[in-house]
Amino acid sequence: MMKLDNFINMMTGYFNNKEQFDNMQKEGKTYPYAEHINTICNEKILNLPKDFNGKFVVEESYYETNGKRHASPHLFLITEKEDGIVLYSYEIPEGEDKSTFSYDSMKNADYTELKKSEKFTPALYHEKDGIWEGGSTSQFSPVMTFKLWEKFSDSCLEVSESMEVNGKKTFGYDEPIIYKRV
Repeated sequence: MMKLDNFINMMTGYFNNKEQFDNMQKEGKTYPYAEHINTICNEKILNLPKDFNGKFVVEESYYETNGKRHASPHLFLITEKEDGIVLYSYEIPEGEDKSTFSYDSMKNADYTELKKSEKFTPALYHEKDGIWEGGSTSQFSPVMTFKLWEKFSDSCLEVSESMEVNGKKTFGYDEPIIYKRV
C-alpha cells in the first residue's frame, strides 16, 4: 500500500498549467488554460468491501480556450498491483449531472451500483526514481482511439491525451499539459 499512497499523494490536490499557458501565450501559440482538482472520495462510496484496498478519486478537469470554459469530470479507482498502479475509469454515478459533477456536489454512491467504463482501457503506471509514468490506449469505437500518457512527480503532473478518428487526431495537443501544484 505504500506505493499506492505515494502515487495518490502525488496526483491529488489542486493543479493548474498557468505557467505553461502564459509561456504559450507569449509565443503566440494556442493552448488551453487548464485546472485539475483530484480528490479522494472513498468516504462517499457506501458498502465498500471490508478488505477494499483501492482509492476512488474524483477528477475535476476544467479547460478554457478562446474564452470558453468547459468541465470534464471523471471518477477513477486506483489500485496497487504487483506490476504497478492501475487506474480504472468509472461511469459518473447514477443520478449525478455529468456536466457539473464534482467532489463537492457528489452524493453518496453505492459501491455495488458503480459501473466501470467499458470503453476505457485501464492505465498502468510504474515508478522509477520517484516519478510515476504510464497510461493506456482505448478503442472507444471501431474508428475512435483515445490515448492517455501521464507522468507524476512531486512538482507536477504531465498529461498527454489525444483522440483519433480513422487515424486523424481530432483532440489533443503536441505537448503535454504541465500542471503545477497550487
